[in-house]
Amino acid sequence: MGPVKNLWYKWRALRLPWRKSFLVGSDLSGNTFWEFKDKVNSMRMRRIVKTNRKTHFADVQVTPQWHQWLRYVREHPPTIEEQKQDLIRQAQIKHLAQLADERWASKPSFLDKPQTNQPGPATRTTDATMNPPAQPAPDSSSPGVSNAVKSEKEAAQGDQVKEDPWAKARGGAPSENWQPESWTPTATKR
Repeated sequence: MGPVKNLWYKWRALRLPWRKSFLVGSDLSGNTFWEFKDKVNSMRMRRIVKTNRKTHFADVQVTPQWHQWLRYVREHPPTIEEQKQDLIRQAQIKHLAQLADERWASKPSFLDKPQTNQPGPATRTTDATMNPPAQPAPDSSSPGVSNAVKSEKEAAQGDQVKEDPWAKARGGAPSENWQPESWTPTATKR
């Protein structure tokens, strides 16, 4: 700010009794913050921000400290030193975030392709990995019995109907075996 504008702002900041609005302060962007007496409630002071006329409304940015003052969250307006310290803090946070991103990018990710060649997944159902050939388990109870006798015993057991182990637990309720009937559309009358 120039010396003339600075002197004008000091004059507008004086709380003279005939004034309707008072300058409270400005931010580093050049926005000015004002208080004026509310017409409805004379005990309360209203707070507003005035921006540069050349600045488009979408480009106006109010710092969090001034926003708190505008919303009556903080009683006293922020000082210029406090606003400068906040800019330094933001720059430090950006630098630390950049360092954290670099550390994160340097570590290997589980989403990256593995370096070693691994076997691909089995895609066919006839693949040996999906259906391995059945090998008969050795029967330790009768070591002298030949393989032909064992296969006859297994065939005889296969002919018998195996009992359902859950049949007793179900209790035979009528809803156990119920299935809905298929839907058949009927012709509509006109």
